[in-house]
Amino acid sequence: MGGSVLPIVADIANAEGRMRVLREFPDPDIVVNNAGGPPPGDFRDFEREDWLRALDASMLAPIEMMRLTVDGMIARGFGRIVNVTSYSVKMPIDVLALSNGARAGLTGFVSGLARQVARHNVTINNLLPGVFDTERQQATVSAVARKSGIDMAEMRRRKVLSIPAQRMGDPAEFGHFCAWLCSAQAGYFTGQNVLLDGGLYPGTL
Repeated sequence: MGGSVLPIVADIANAEGRMRVLREFPDPDIVVNNAGGPPPGDFRDFEREDWLRALDASMLAPIEMMRLTVDGMIARGFGRIVNVTSYSVKMPIDVLALSNGARAGLTGFVSGLARQVARHNVTINNLLPGVFDTERQQATVSAVARKSGIDMAEMRRRKVLSIPAQRMGDPAEFGHFCAWLCSAQAGYFTGQNVLLDGGLYPGTL
């Protein structure tokens, strides 16, 4: 099935960027919220402004995008919202304090909203990526390596060994799974935090 792509360069973390996107796509049926994530570091080094930037990008911007689009989805009787968060929601990462806090707040908000809109065939889910082979992952591995005094290549090797799948995820795998969450076939699946992590999370729930 064919389609077209219209790329728009905008900062969704501010009102102007959100309005720029919604002027081009005023009635989206599918919204995927994703931010690159705040920088790693020791929480002792973060100032109030660092926390506010993290909240704006990883919690408040997705909430605002939902506020601006969910009622239209309800009116049309179809909507799919996916928030890309992190496996750190289930298993916090010590060098990602900003991300841990902001994404946990978004998770709590979505849990309430998803159940309010489910009867309208509008689903809202959070997709929690584990270790995928991306630039963001390289930055995180580098930060942990510096903190631990370990060579970058060795830290990457250890990271891979810690994953039951014995590899980092392919970003295309993530895209395919996200596409399913956005499909008509996923209409009975909502309010969930879905781990896509190669078995990394050790819990049962």
